[in-house]
Amino acid sequence: MRALPDARAALAVALAVLALSGCTPAPVLPEPQVDGVRIVEQEQAGERGRALTVSSRALGRRTPVRVLLPRGWTPGSGPWPVLYLLHGCCGAGHLGWVDEGGAERLTDTLPAIVVVPEGGRVGFYSDWVRGPRWETFHIEELIPLIEAEFGAGPDRAVAGLSMGGLGAMVYAARHPGLFRAAASFSGVLDTTGDRSGVRRLLSENGEDTTALWGEPDGQAWDAHNPARLAGRLGGVPLYVSCGNGDPGPLDPPGATGDFEGALLRQATVFAERARAAGAEITTDFYGAGTHTWPYWERALERALPMLRAAIGA
Repeated sequence: MRALPDARAALAVALAVLALSGCTPAPVLPEPQVDGVRIVEQEQAGERGRALTVSSRALGRRTPVRVLLPRGWTPGSGPWPVLYLLHGCCGAGHLGWVDEGGAERLTDTLPAIVVVPEGGRVGFYSDWVRGPRWETFHIEELIPLIEAEFGAGPDRAVAGLSMGGLGAMVYAARHPGLFRAAASFSGVLDTTGDRSGVRRLLSENGEDTTALWGEPDGQAWDAHNPARLAGRLGGVPLYVSCGNGDPGPLDPPGATGDFEGALLRQATVFAERARAAGAEITTDFYGAGTHTWPYWERALERALPMLRAAIGA
């Protein structure tokens, strides 16, 4: 692990030794930082991975980010296309994409940087009315930091599962031109159509149900609802997949159905509105399938050709 304060202390000792020997040291490079947001720790994580700890002003604390670098990447290279992968709620967080979702395998030959950020247990990729500012962290802090540190360029795509599917579509709609394409896998795509579901998740995870977007009839709910924002996505390549909640071919023997069918109804509403707005949308409503990792891994594999084409990778 590279702990930056310890590294700076060691550097100071080395510079003192060089000064006594009469040698001229090389220029000292600052630690990666953008407007006060900085990487405080970085360590190798597998062949291509970097496990980052980022100090965020928007969050008021440190948060983890996993970066998968493309083969051929070297310091100073780029600009590289970028794919952001957003995780779902209530589980393993951002590392789910790496540990269970096959992200490293599926992007092994992708000539692009893959960024897998933390988004909070029930963060919903939003600046809370009372709480963390996840949208500000991802959009205003993390994107410039990845560009400064790893040579990421302006060609970006974003994809996510469940809560992360909401994040992908909301980020693309609320920040026009920032992402070349967006994909949702079993996404929460019509929050005002199912306010009780979001409120239940918040409550079950110990959060005040009004701290996220305020009261259920407030404007902040609509402002973070993909189905209400679909009209802003005209011309943006989109990919939306979802099952119907019945046990399917990727479920183990004896599996039972789940709530995926409710998300399919949301996805259908979103797709209709996005298509009416002129969005270039691909849907994969594949029938039997539950709200589980094997289907999201398959969905990412199926969506990758579109995402790659959109960012020139």
